[in-house]
Amino acid sequence: MMKEEIFQVESRVKNILLIIACAIIIIAGIKAASSILITILLSLFITIVCAPPFLWLGSKGIPKSLAITIIILTFLLIAFLIGLLVGTSVADFTLKLPQYQSKLESQMQLLLEWLKNEEIIEPDFKITNEINPGSILVFVGNTLNQLSGLFADIFLIAFIVVFMLLEASSFPLKLNKILKESTEKMRRIEVIYHKINRYIGIKTIISAITGILVYIVLLIIGVDYALLWGVLAFALNYIPNIGSILAAIPPLLLTIIQLGFWEALWVLVAYILINTIMGNIIEPKFMGKGLGLSTLVVFISLIFWGWLLGPMGMLLSIPLTIAVKIILDSSEETRWLGILLGPERE
Repeated sequence: MMKEEIFQVESRVKNILLIIACAIIIIAGIKAASSILITILLSLFITIVCAPPFLWLGSKGIPKSLAITIIILTFLLIAFLIGLLVGTSVADFTLKLPQYQSKLESQMQLLLEWLKNEEIIEPDFKITNEINPGSILVFVGNTLNQLSGLFADIFLIAFIVVFMLLEASSFPLKLNKILKESTEKMRRIEVIYHKINRYIGIKTIISAITGILVYIVLLIIGVDYALLWGVLAFALNYIPNIGSILAAIPPLLLTIIQLGFWEALWVLVAYILINTIMGNIIEPKFMGKGLGLSTLVVFISLIFWGWLLGPMGMLLSIPLTIAVKIILDSSEETRWLGILLGPERE
């Protein structure tokens, strides 16, 4: 009896070690192929957003080829306009970056002198390179340059989206043939697909409205590159809790340089109001329960996917983690893992 127990323990340990080894190999493979995987994941993300209007056009009797043409041309037009305007803003912002950095550091030194004179901080207090606001602008500029490079792959992404949309209509039929004797598995896959589709669709609409509101407010206040910061607010809105904070930092620093501290205060108030209304009132109303993540999981997801796939991985980290959570929630055996990933109160 004792030998059987020892054998079972050894077998479990071997299985755990084998799973860990496989996970390490898979992660290493993803890291090595990150450039192509980012393109595929972004294409999949766009396909999920485009699938409902594509299927809706099909339900109205429009031929599949014409429906795909309409969807792809619309996508290319939007991507071209955003790429043209944002690309120009990124290039101009990068060019003026040393000038902005110098002005910001000068203003921060004046602020420090005032705080020292008022005895609010210690006389020997100094800003280190790690918390220097000028270095934040440099990081933002480098990240925007990396992300703007994705627009060079826009036609490749469009081709992948076309083929994914073609598969979207026939994929359920293939699944029915594979799982013809398991209606429960088929139902579970359909539920997972609809939940992921609903989450990404609602999140995209709310993020787009957030970006538009940010753009309008910054345009009224007179902040440079308002469209760029609106697009940034749209992209980072996919990251709950901290995305809105990260999106507010660059325009806040630029407003301090360009217009002064009082105008920057108005920008801060506007960001707080927009994200409070959109994130805490409107989004929960349409999103419903069960599609949230704990703050710890959000941070870990950002670090992990950012390390694995770079800046684009950080933007896609939450949709990817939410998809994993939905899959885990769909099975009784793995639901406890989905609960661990979820928020403190669900």
